[in-house]
Amino acid sequence: MAASLYGPDEAQPAIWVYLEQEQAVLERVSLELLSKARELADGIGWRVAGLLLGHRVRPLVEQAFAWGADEVWVADHPLLEPFTVEAHTAMAFRALMQGRPSVFLCGATPNGRDLAGRLAVRLRTGLTADCTDLRLDPERGGLLIGEVTGFGGGVVALITMPHHRPQMATVRPGVFPLAAPQPGRTGAVIPLDVDLRPEDLHTRVVERVIGQGVDLTQAPVLVVGGRGIHGRFDLLRELAELLGGEVGATRPPVDEGLIGRERQVGQTGVVCRPKVAIVCGASGAFQFVVGIQNAGTVIAVNNDPEAPIFEFTDYGVVGDALQVIPALIEVLRAERMAVEGGPARG
Repeated sequence: MAASLYGPDEAQPAIWVYLEQEQAVLERVSLELLSKARELADGIGWRVAGLLLGHRVRPLVEQAFAWGADEVWVADHPLLEPFTVEAHTAMAFRALMQGRPSVFLCGATPNGRDLAGRLAVRLRTGLTADCTDLRLDPERGGLLIGEVTGFGGGVVALITMPHHRPQMATVRPGVFPLAAPQPGRTGAVIPLDVDLRPEDLHTRVVERVIGQGVDLTQAPVLVVGGRGIHGRFDLLRELAELLGGEVGATRPPVDEGLIGRERQVGQTGVVCRPKVAIVCGASGAFQFVVGIQNAGTVIAVNNDPEAPIFEFTDYGVVGDALQVIPALIEVLRAERMAVEGGPARG
């Protein structure tokens, strides 16, 4: 592999996070990455910086400080909003060459993946995609160790870039927990000169249409159905509604067209951190389990007492989900009616 534009000897002891934003609102994955970067930096004595690109985005700086940034590099210009990969790549490249961080992290979103891939080529460095964990080795000069799973969880690869900088990685939303913010925390704001011209950009956004999809990463309760519920997602929707949650699915029902792909949970779907996950009729393949393994409480219903899912659960029910779930719905409905029909309290 060709030498990167700057190497370990020139890199600064800093972790940078691309602060992805949509209409002047920071994406949650950016805050998750700031939280993780703060944790890693504190363990090695480094600083954390956010890279903020857009138009009229200065109000977001305080939010970045609250979630752990020591400094925020800001490029504010009309040509940086909305996101186009040409404009953001040009400015990010310029900022990275100026600041020369050792590590640069992006969310594994459509925009983050597009940006990270182009930057890796320009910087002649590597990119570890869709990491499930990140570590820094202080004994090896802050070497970033990116953990990536493959072959349905049968392989866990530890990927490093000892000779190239910045060490780049993307992480999907929901992989890392969101730390508590520290309001009032301050840092340095570093403005970036922007000399973009319209003729430098070969694409422009003519119209933006945002689908009204579901964000399973925000659900406090997740009711997940596998092959064993035989497409009865109507029951799961009813249970989820009673619990104030959302419905998810393993890959087989999604592939069969029984539920939308935006509700797929797992390695090739969404990684979630609900307070409670109720898994119905799913065997518990590893590629699914990674999607709910960080839930506060995991409850599984499966008629096979030897199902692998029971190895990952806090509570297990051996039985037919199509019998257990209706019974649970009936109990929850009765309790709700008792509460709503009970005497008013002053």
